[in-house]
Amino acid sequence: MSWFGGGEQQGPDPLFVAKTEIEMYNDLFVKIGATCFDKCRSRFKEPDLNIGEQSCIDRCTSKYMEAQERIGEVMQRINQQQQQQQQAMQGIQQGK
Repeated sequence: MSWFGGGEQQGPDPLFVAKTEIEMYNDLFVKIGATCFDKCRSRFKEPDLNIGEQSCIDRCTSKYMEAQERIGEVMQRINQQQQQQQQAMQGIQQGK
């Protein structure tokens, strides 16, 4: 451990990462709820969802989650490519 911060390189704070992840999931569920509710509601006279509304919400939620998963995969690939490019640039700069 270095007293002046020049020693060990530390990763992100685990508590910060956990809080950020919780906020992201909360935001995702709020967006899913709002989007699918607006799309699938039909009447407000009945206290419960009918079968059609339930199946609509199931399909909507499933599609939304699938889209988010695909977006996550694409973002992960982009981040990996950027890291590889940065490592290549660092290698070139160190080679000079």
